[in-house]
Amino acid sequence: MSNEYSPDLITLVDDEGTEHNFEILDTLEFEDTLYYALIPVFDDPTDSLADSGEYYIMEVIEEDGEQELAEVDDDELIDKLADIFEERFNDIFAEDEE
Repeated sequence: MSNEYSPDLITLVDDEGTEHNFEILDTLEFEDTLYYALIPVFDDPTDSLADSGEYYIMEVIEEDGEQELAEVDDDELIDKLADIFEERFNDIFAEDEE
């Protein structure tokens, strides 16, 4: 049995056409909507040292039959989702320590 870790990576393109790579930390369905918790992935490991270490919560939306990710604009919703994601992260890390 292999214990190799292989992250789920995605590339997002911003409004200026710049590509950004992210690792999918977790997904969550909340009130019939799917959300992703993403953290940036850098080609140069030294770039990650300058990063804030914050993760991003993105909403999955259907547009023209395709799934796209969009920023969540509602601060109250972001706070609720962050609480849920962070509880799940804590559970995962607690399991890893056992």
